[in-house]
Order: sequence, then structure tokens, then C-alpha cells
Amino acid sequence: MSHAILIPHDLWEEADDAVITAWLSSDGDAVEAGQVVAEIMVQKIQHDILAPAAGRLRILKDADEVVAKGEQIAALEDAS
Repeated sequence: MSHAILIPHDLWEEADDAVITAWLSSDGDAVEAGQVVAEIMVQKIQHDILAPAAGRLRILKDADEVVAKGEQIAALEDAS
């Protein structure tokens, strides 16, 4: 089973896009539910992106890519 890591729709109020400033885990790393896996920036404000479940991180968007609310940036695959 796979869980999508999405940019939350309610993380900021404006319609602006965000930029992924850093991945705090690498592609293929095992992460825990609630762990901060990425940081994004919107209008010079940094936001943390949390893993919604435990699993193996599969990064779909690179650091410095522009992303929109609701966009999938990574997936979590079963760690087994």
C-alpha cells in the first residue's frame, strides 16, 4: 500500500505556489508517521511537510521545484 505526501490545501491562505527548499530524508529512507520529511517556502515563510504514515520515502519532486497546494510531492511505500 502507498500513501501520498501532498502539499496541504490549508497550509497557507494565499493562492501562491511554494518551493521545496529541502528534503530532510533521502529517497528510499524509512520514515515514521509525523516525521518532518521536507520543508517548503511560501512568501519567505518556511513550512514543514510531515509524513502521514510510516514507510519508505519515494521522492517525486526535487528540491527547488515549484509546487502548488494539493500537489503530490512524494509517496510512502510499505517498508517491508
